[in-house]
Amino acid sequence: MTKFDADDQWREKLSPEEYAICRQRGTERAFSGAYWNEKAPGVYRCKCCDAPLFDAGAKYDSGTGWPSFFQPVDAGRVATETDRSHGMVRTEARCAQCGSHLGHVFEDGPRPTGLRYCINSASLALQRREADGEADGEADGEADGEADSEADS
Repeated sequence: MTKFDADDQWREKLSPEEYAICRQRGTERAFSGAYWNEKAPGVYRCKCCDAPLFDAGAKYDSGTGWPSFFQPVDAGRVATETDRSHGMVRTEARCAQCGSHLGHVFEDGPRPTGLRYCINSASLALQRREADGEADGEADGEADGEADSEADS
């Protein structure tokens, strides 16, 4: 699917929570998503269009309760734009391929980038990698919890 697909197609493909987060710019509650504490190797892909977004090697524990990454798999995979919602100014992270809302980017991350991509689990699907580096071919996981408008994600 692309960012040009009709709204009803997204509603059919996504769970109500995924739709609220990915297509309506919602936020899951901290510490409620499937991946906030995930340690498995692999590639985190867009829940909407399956584009590769983040490698598990760039994931770190930010203490915020959302999956956090210091960089995407490729700079062109994640688009950013200014978000002035909820009475604050933040940088929104979106899938560059389909426009799905992923979360937000903050300038308080670790080296080498100094960035923290604070991402909703519901906007991701983890394609696990076996110990030998081969992907298992399946993306899995759905976030638990309700959509909420937290400041970090």
